[in-house]
Amino acid sequence: MAEFRLETERLVLRSWRDEDLDPFHAINSDPDVMATLGPVMTRDEVAALIERMRGIEAEHGHCFWALVQRDSDQLLGWCGAIRGTVGPVLGKGEFGWRLARSAWGRGYVTEAARAAINWFFANRADDSAWAITNVGNWRSRAVMERLGMQYRPDLDFDHPRLATDDPLLRHVTYELVRSDSSSQ
Repeated sequence: MAEFRLETERLVLRSWRDEDLDPFHAINSDPDVMATLGPVMTRDEVAALIERMRGIEAEHGHCFWALVQRDSDQLLGWCGAIRGTVGPVLGKGEFGWRLARSAWGRGYVTEAARAAINWFFANRADDSAWAITNVGNWRSRAVMERLGMQYRPDLDFDHPRLATDDPLLRHVTYELVRSDSSSQ
């Protein structure tokens, strides 16, 4: 399979490469990055996660792709879509992102996610793009709103892979209907 590549003005979303492991591990072992996502990850856990993304991309043609800065080729995190595996996004086009703390506040996630959504609607028949996060992840929720996604309080849920006393248990769901995406 040829390497996927989607460019924006400042960014590139692309297939994962072996050399992405160390910089992505640095991102996933940062407690600030992981504060709303779950525990920090070991290098082996990050390696398994990258392999999972490669498998998802091979099966579906998309995944949470490596996100790099266009000018420097520096890995900034990930962004893209998978087929959701839990709750109200099960089987649906679920969008997600994770960004190095040093890259926060520059609009990278919004830029990358908008490009990924546009690609998804141009290449997949889904009627909506979806995103989930824990109720207190205000940074991601703000991105979802900037993307034109609508909060769906009727679809709030407890994440089934988290313990009942986990502070990240309660999740919210956002949806962007295909017909609403053309104005974004």
